[in-house]
Amino acid sequence: MNLIPISHGNGLVDSFVEAARNAGELALAYFRPGATTRAEIAHKAGGSPVTEADFLVDRFLRQRLETLLPEAGWLSEETEDSPARLSKNLVFVVDPIDGTRGFMTGRAAWAVAVALVEDGRPLIGVIHAPALGETYVAVKGAGARLNNKVIKVSKLHAIDARARVAAPVFLAKRLHEVGFRFDLQPKIPSLALRIAAVASGALDAGFASGNSCDWDIAAADLILNEAGGRLAGLDGCAILYNRQDIHHGLLTAAPAEIHPEVNAAARLASGLAER
Repeated sequence: MNLIPISHGNGLVDSFVEAARNAGELALAYFRPGATTRAEIAHKAGGSPVTEADFLVDRFLRQRLETLLPEAGWLSEETEDSPARLSKNLVFVVDPIDGTRGFMTGRAAWAVAVALVEDGRPLIGVIHAPALGETYVAVKGAGARLNNKVIKVSKLHAIDARARVAAPVFLAKRLHEVGFRFDLQPKIPSLALRIAAVASGALDAGFASGNSCDWDIAAADLILNEAGGRLAGLDGCAILYNRQDIHHGLLTAAPAEIHPEVNAAARLASGLAER
């Protein structure tokens, strides 16, 4: 049961969208199409890059969103995690810039991803890609939209050589080795946008290698679900968010009708199922 009333056109949802768009404008000031970002670049302990724009957007979103719902917890890629979020029914799950490597090198497919999670599942999801001029919005039980137009997943009834699929190269190779045929699409730097492309029907299926975190996928999960698709791990179960462990294994995204087929292929490619 939702703790707060929400729908498209609701003031809270509109405020979320406005916050994501304003955050995108902040990041866009550091973006240079086809060239290295103007932002200073550093590296985290694990070696992944981060820019001053990531931190700027993170601070802005936290200040703006916590004003809207001060009772909600906070989980963001660029904020030190706190166990305090685990006691919250509501939590913001945020990726200030999803696709930082693309952002850094001048590729347009990066996005601000914002989700409001209630009791482990997303309630509101917003993905704003300012360099592409795209804003995806979903509300639980009320559908998904791209630039305010309702979106639905592909109507493909089975995966075959015509299917437009996005997957890491190593995984695409393994999928082909186990007999899964498809048209591999160019890599989308932002995982959130990769999943959203399945939601809009621009892709027929998508795969993510086992290194994603809650902030990469929470908003996109809701957008895909509300567009008639499914995002799941290899167990086929719905993903739960705001747990102590926020990391996820290999993920599959596809229209609900063909998701079992896609998930079975991923299990086979991972060696978890027999031919």
